[in-house]
Amino acid sequence: MGAMMQHLVVLRLRHPSGSAEEATFLEGCRSLARIPGVQDFRLLRQIHPDSSYQYAFSMQFADQEAYNSYQVHPEHLAFVENVWKPAVAAGQDLDFVAL
Repeated sequence: MGAMMQHLVVLRLRHPSGSAEEATFLEGCRSLARIPGVQDFRLLRQIHPDSSYQYAFSMQFADQEAYNSYQVHPEHLAFVENVWKPAVAAGQDLDFVAL
């Protein structure tokens, strides 16, 4: 079995803070927690004044295989097309394993 993997996504939305579109996006992010293999899902708001990113979400996977399954899961693919692409102005994926 491989190492536990931490998946972190940071992003900035196209929509204004407090908008219905922002609320819809954040609810869509929460739906990722239901995908098999996702562990310890967290949705986070940026508080550092110098960051260009507004939000982040993080999750863990037991190993690379679990992460690979998540990437091709139909719910994840639908999220990317229907929630992420219309709403996100900029984003970055960061994947880590413990040293």
